Amino acid sequence: MRPDRLNPLFAETASLPGVGPAAVRALERLEIRRTRDLLFHFPVGWRETRFAPSLAGVTEGERISIAVRILSHEPSRGRGPLRIIADDASGIGLLLAFFGPKSHGLAARFPIGAELTVAGRLELWNGRFQIIHPELRKADTPDTEPVYALTEGMTSRRIAGLVQAALPKIPQLDEWIEPGLLSKRGWPGFAAALTQVHSTPGSEGARDRLAYDELLATQLAWALVRARRRRQRGQPLQGNGRLTEALLAQLPWALTGAQRHAVSEIAGDMATPHAMLRLLQGDVGSGKTLVALLALLIAVEAGAQGAFLAPTDLLARQHHATLQKLLGNLPVRLGFLSGREKGKAREAVLAALAAGEIDILVGTHAIFSGSVQYHRLGLAVVDEQHRFGVAQRLMLAEKADVPPHLVVMTATPIPRTLALAQFGEMDVSKLDERPPGRQPVETRIMSLPRLDEVLDGLARHIATGAQAYWVCPLLDAGADEETVADPDAAAPAVARAAALRQRFGDKVALVHGKLQGAARDREMARFQQGEAAILVATTVIEVGVDVPNASLMVIEGAERFGLAQLHQLRGRVGRGTARSVCLLLRGDNLSETAKERLRMMRSTDDGFAIAEADLRLRGAGELLGTRQSGEQGFGIATPEQVARLLQTAHDDARLLIERDGGLTGPRGEAARNLLYLFEKDAAVATLRGG
Repeated sequence: MRPDRLNPLFAETASLPGVGPAAVRALERLEIRRTRDLLFHFPVGWRETRFAPSLAGVTEGERISIAVRILSHEPSRGRGPLRIIADDASGIGLLLAFFGPKSHGLAARFPIGAELTVAGRLELWNGRFQIIHPELRKADTPDTEPVYALTEGMTSRRIAGLVQAALPKIPQLDEWIEPGLLSKRGWPGFAAALTQVHSTPGSEGARDRLAYDELLATQLAWALVRARRRRQRGQPLQGNGRLTEALLAQLPWALTGAQRHAVSEIAGDMATPHAMLRLLQGDVGSGKTLVALLALLIAVEAGAQGAFLAPTDLLARQHHATLQKLLGNLPVRLGFLSGREKGKAREAVLAALAAGEIDILVGTHAIFSGSVQYHRLGLAVVDEQHRFGVAQRLMLAEKADVPPHLVVMTATPIPRTLALAQFGEMDVSKLDERPPGRQPVETRIMSLPRLDEVLDGLARHIATGAQAYWVCPLLDAGADEETVADPDAAAPAVARAAALRQRFGDKVALVHGKLQGAARDREMARFQQGEAAILVATTVIEVGVDVPNASLMVIEGAERFGLAQLHQLRGRVGRGTARSVCLLLRGDNLSETAKERLRMMRSTDDGFAIAEADLRLRGAGELLGTRQSGEQGFGIATPEQVARLLQTAHDDARLLIERDGGLTGPRGEAARNLLYLFEKDAAVATLRGG
């Protein structure tokens, strides 16, 4: 349970003076619901306002504050502003202009004859000084003020005032950062750092300290989960080869050396009495799914069950279909469960699972929800894009009397820093060979003005009986389509599908994250069964979709995608025997970085080389900040800070847990406060749960 001393930081914003229902709603739009959220809402910049004793000598465009006397009000004409005529102490005139709703109630705020201090950016209008929508200021307003990310109904000055009301609520907390590191970096204490960030421009040391706090909390949480797994006995699972050998015998190809090595590493881990934590890292098309299936079959051979978790309903169904196809007639009972299964269908799956009548369950996060009980869960395989954090790992552990083994699959080679942030510390198996039968994909770059040529080529392509993908970006290319609130996020794909249907009719299918599940299934089925020749989609098809007859990939607005995403999308073609092409359809006025990304895609299909190029073009910091790299969920630490500070936080957390595994010493107790402060309550619970 969270210590009482932290409760003031978790009080709702309505407890702050002057915060009514409208302000609460405005703050919620900024994801500020509690005092801690407000204090962690850092300024995005600073605004300097110079006090000018007179308008003489001021510069157009300068932001000033000045004492003026109100002379008269000039009503608006038509759509023009309402203007207030004023002058300074030396008699130089100043116009105060207000447009639209801003002009309401001005007579009371700017009464004729009043002497007031106003502030704003100075401009010239018809040869006269003017400030549009000036602020009324108190004489003691600081010259430099923080600027915050805003929403309708909230101003930077209002947020700054609320922050000042919240700062005294920070409790006195013992220091959790190692004293030597604190001294070496010259960082302030926690409360002092928060005060500096909100009151002093250029407080990099304070920002670094708070970013480090967040990273340390994350790494401590991972370390506690790992330590708990090591304390608990695992379930040694040794297969007898009955299913794995039968599967390999019916495949029309042999495993690559990398696949054999990965299976050997996983099997070795599963045979030990310690729960495995392994990252299976491989390029697009390197055969990760087959390796995962072989691992699941080892668990089944040993009398246990396996679970295969995918990030979305669409991908879960794709994985289920792929496993069914690979298993063929093998005596393996495959089940499926997602949030869309309701009523009797769901109950039947749950009953069969609990009775041990399902060997491998495929699905979304629903397969680890509270009502799901396994007969004997031995291995969980987690698809890379699912954000499987500390709480999810603990939830997984509760699904078995003995913690199950865990494999996390990732399709993009990633630097150690990113792996630590995304997955915690794990052993790594690498697949760096292309399986036999995979066709190389030719990549071309064309500009959008040549769209007619592209459409003619598409017509020739589908006339041969082949199929094609046409991928469009979201309106906000950086958004997560599964969670983005904007119902029009997929508008570019919807518009492109409509345009293509004018030429190709019902041969065009459309799939995107905002499409209802049943409709999405129907459209995917039309494409998979060959009824539709063209699938227009967003990046929901980025991973897991396997249609061997599709040999053309058009990526519209290719400059808006990251290298890793482009490489993933290209991996949807080249799966059959036909020559495959990936067409990068770009806009105009590209940045040099965007041009280099597209050139890199054209020059190689090696995912490891592409990952290195991504790292070189953007640096580890920016790579950590991209959606396709995992969205670590850091609220304070910037990508640059993650790249610079995470390794230190990781080493520090590991050392602390080694020295004080129960977090009962002075620094350990302080670290518990840190974990609660950053809402890692589930990790603290491991200290009680053994």
